[in-house]
Amino acid sequence: MLRLPAKVAERGAGFADFVLHHAALGDRGLSLKALMMPSCLVEQPWLDDTVLEISRNPMPGGGFVLTFTDITERKRAEQALRDSEERIRLVTDAVPALIAYVDAEQRFRFVNKAYEGWFNRKREEIEGQPMWAALGDLYYEVRRSYVLRALAGEEVTFDLELPGENGAPRYAVATYIPHFGERRGGGKPEVLGYFGLIHDITERRMAAEALADAKDSLERRVVERTAELTRLNGQLQQEIAERIAAEEALRLAKAEAEQANLSKTRFLAAASHDLLQPLNAARLFVSALGDLEQPEPNRGLVDNIDVALASVEDLLSALLDISKLDAGAVRPEIADFPIKSLFGALATEYAAVAKERGLDLCVVPSHAVVRSDIRLLRRILQNFLSNALRYTQAKRWARGGAGRVLVGCRRTREGLRIEVWDTGPGVPADKLEEIFQEFRRLDTPCANERVRGMGLGLAIVERVARMLDHPITVRSQPGRGSVFAVTVPFGRYARPVRALEAPVQTASNRLAGTRVLVIDNEPAVLAGMRALLEGWGCSVATAASGDEALAGLGAVAPDVLFADYHLDDGVIGFTEIARVRERCGADLPSVLITANRTAEVVEEAQAKGCHVLNKPVRPAQLRAVMTGLLA
Repeated sequence: MLRLPAKVAERGAGFADFVLHHAALGDRGLSLKALMMPSCLVEQPWLDDTVLEISRNPMPGGGFVLTFTDITERKRAEQALRDSEERIRLVTDAVPALIAYVDAEQRFRFVNKAYEGWFNRKREEIEGQPMWAALGDLYYEVRRSYVLRALAGEEVTFDLELPGENGAPRYAVATYIPHFGERRGGGKPEVLGYFGLIHDITERRMAAEALADAKDSLERRVVERTAELTRLNGQLQQEIAERIAAEEALRLAKAEAEQANLSKTRFLAAASHDLLQPLNAARLFVSALGDLEQPEPNRGLVDNIDVALASVEDLLSALLDISKLDAGAVRPEIADFPIKSLFGALATEYAAVAKERGLDLCVVPSHAVVRSDIRLLRRILQNFLSNALRYTQAKRWARGGAGRVLVGCRRTREGLRIEVWDTGPGVPADKLEEIFQEFRRLDTPCANERVRGMGLGLAIVERVARMLDHPITVRSQPGRGSVFAVTVPFGRYARPVRALEAPVQTASNRLAGTRVLVIDNEPAVLAGMRALLEGWGCSVATAASGDEALAGLGAVAPDVLFADYHLDDGVIGFTEIARVRERCGADLPSVLITANRTAEVVEEAQAKGCHVLNKPVRPAQLRAVMTGLLA
């Protein structure tokens, strides 16, 4: 309702009062200029956000009629429509797809921002234009049939291919959705236009084509690679077959080599008995001959024969040891033991040798406990000591003074390092590795050229140390001496260990009158033992078997019994010793003589209360053992 002041709204009020009253409203007042026009139609904001549409129409009598119409709701609806359109534009402009609305007359009424980029035209140049005018006849002809179908009420989807920038094609998928509205005056809904959605699929199409090309290329490469792999697989299979054949040949060769090595070891083990038997007899004969009075020329011949036999004995023993180590026939027996149990035996064993050669031998005692095989470790130290005593001069040839050999220990992080020092000629630095090879001897002065080594001692040391995993080191200064050392792990505790026995040098006159029984199946060995022992003043009885020995026993039992390990018909010496002891007493001192140097034989002998002498028997060692047994 239009509100006016009472005096203005009364019938007969002046028009000037009405205009002047509203002129006071300022911007919201009436436009006087517009109202003074003969004919006008203005939209006038009014009080309380009201909008009036004022029309001035002339009258025949010269007056005019003002018509006030409240169009507030219409203006609000128009503004809401504009706001909605603006929001729609904001949303649709953010969509990458092309969105348009086309009316029934095929005119663009709305397009989004994407249309500008696709057709390179401003939207103002497109909206309100017919399709053929806005997009061009060519594009329209492509779409014309689909447009007609959409305006007929059918939803249509089709592909588009158009020239793009630089002549490159552009691809899209278009969808036309009809827009139905109420027919004027009621009735069946009619098509007022349609919405067009166009999705640019150029990148997807190009990616698909690139993927197809890549697939074709990949398929070609797969075919090529397959052919190449097939060829390589054939070559590989051929190589595998050749390798299998080579490995089979290698396996057979290895088996043959192992069999040959085993045969060699068995041969050496078997031959050792046959070789050492005559050698043992020869040593016995030579020793017996040496005890007899001989003319001076004969004495020299006997000494030379003894030295030659000793060299053969050392060589055979070393070869047997190396063959057993290489064949794996030696198995270490690791245990914890005090090192003094080994040092005591070495000091006793080599004291006489050092004294004979005019050398000072000093063994420094130690209370350390080590973990090793006591017999194999003794073999290492024996070789160190033998070399030191062999090559050290009684008077030092460099500076004068007595030659000296020292055995001592040092505690290290790795274990106990046992060192053997000597004042010998030393070893050049470029020869330190060579001395551990078989049959390698240096051209250095030897204290006794008649007992020069065979070059196998340190080779045995290297093999034994490798088996025990004990590092070997050598330090040497030519003209001053050498230090050979072996490092042994520390032990945690010391089990009771029977001390290794060493030969004891005593006078031979204590053996006079001793009754000795010797059992051996070799007549030459029996004759040699008889000659040697009788030369010492012993009463000797010999027998080829236990039966013969028992048959020949008189009323007086022997004082000492010697028996060979291997007798005829597979009889073992332990068996014959037991039979004789059964007759003469279990405490009869007995010695087993054998070429078998395995630990099992030694352990069995110790268990049966027997001593062991290895062939060939050294007369001095035989005398020492007899003296010890009869003490």
